[in-house]
Amino acid sequence: MATQVKSVDNSLRGIATEVPWRYVVLVTAAIAISYFDRQTLPVAISSIQHSIPLSNQQFSLLQSAFLIAYALLYAVGGRLLDTLGTRRGFILIMVWWSIACALHGLAASFGFLLASRFLLGMGEGGAFPAATRVVAEWVPLHQRSTAMGIINAGTAIGSVLAPPLIGLVLLTSGWRMVFFGAGAIGLAWVAWWSASYKSTANVSIATLDARALAQQLSFVDIIGMRRVQVLVFAKFMSDSAWYFYLFWLPKYLYDIRGFDVKHVSYYAWIPYAASGVGSFLGGWLSSRLLMKGQSLDFSRKFVLGISAALMPVVMLVPHVPVGWALVLFSIAFFCQQSWSGLIMTLPADIFPLSAVGSVSGLVGFGGAIGGAIFGAIVGYMLGHGVTYGTLFLIVGTFHIIGFLAILLLGGRVQPLKTPDLQQLGSQL
Repeated sequence: MATQVKSVDNSLRGIATEVPWRYVVLVTAAIAISYFDRQTLPVAISSIQHSIPLSNQQFSLLQSAFLIAYALLYAVGGRLLDTLGTRRGFILIMVWWSIACALHGLAASFGFLLASRFLLGMGEGGAFPAATRVVAEWVPLHQRSTAMGIINAGTAIGSVLAPPLIGLVLLTSGWRMVFFGAGAIGLAWVAWWSASYKSTANVSIATLDARALAQQLSFVDIIGMRRVQVLVFAKFMSDSAWYFYLFWLPKYLYDIRGFDVKHVSYYAWIPYAASGVGSFLGGWLSSRLLMKGQSLDFSRKFVLGISAALMPVVMLVPHVPVGWALVLFSIAFFCQQSWSGLIMTLPADIFPLSAVGSVSGLVGFGGAIGGAIFGAIVGYMLGHGVTYGTLFLIVGTFHIIGFLAILLLGGRVQPLKTPDLQQLGSQL
């Protein structure tokens, strides 16, 4: 009997170590597809303009349409995932955004592109809340930032693959096939996810108590929490910069550095590759500090601070040769995604699972709204004589502002327990 018990125990341990990382790989692939899909328009824009003329202002509006929908559905999608559960919720959002991406290929006008972009943003808004829920469900605290770092590196995988693969399709099949192919890949992932993802892992009674109490908090209650508001603001600032890099880097290389489709295909992937390395190393370093005995609060904020401190290097981009500009972009992308992975780990660090989707959705909402607002401002400024140099000076400060908010106003990073939630509930 003792031997049988030991055998069962060992088997369960094997499952506990194997299953979470298999699910992390699944979610990483989804995030890669998400970032590939959102890069289809910026990379293909030069070819699209031969069929559908677009001004800088219209290009800016396309990005704003995506980000406004992305922001709204980020918050709503997070709450939806808390209601439907991770498995069903992820299926719904991936089917939606894959079809929306394919619709771009049918566009014959700016208005159709605008509507397609809005629908794509609606679907993709649930991706990171779902990812955060997977981490909260399956990954132990000391490994969460590493898991989220790997998942967040999916943004780099999708972005690295986008320029060369989209460039190849543009040169061989035309821009419409870019969107049809991307949509098909997303639907293939749905089949993979449906066959692979199972129900939630076992949790302790204390954790279930905290989750049950968190379910009693309304969406408005969660919005009213100060630490949620601080995380939303920090993400608002950092993603204002990130979406500027993400959506405007190819156009900057086309318009200012004289790149063509081939040059963008050859070189634009480099900063995105650096972002993937930064995402993984930022998460790994934070987990390493935690396993070495540092507090959760220090382990998260130390790496966030280093990442924010290096972001101003982007201010030098307009003043150096193109090779060095790509190096500076790579440093900024490295630090941004180190930062981003940790920011999206914090809801799982602090809140019970029943609130993780809602909180991470609100945090992502803040980031997407920041990107939409600043993206519209960028289009206006460039259309009225403001240079990219001025814009790089501005965005180089955004992460530092966000980090100071976390440091000074966000309180300690530590899990909320049942008494904490009871106290919050009585204050709301």
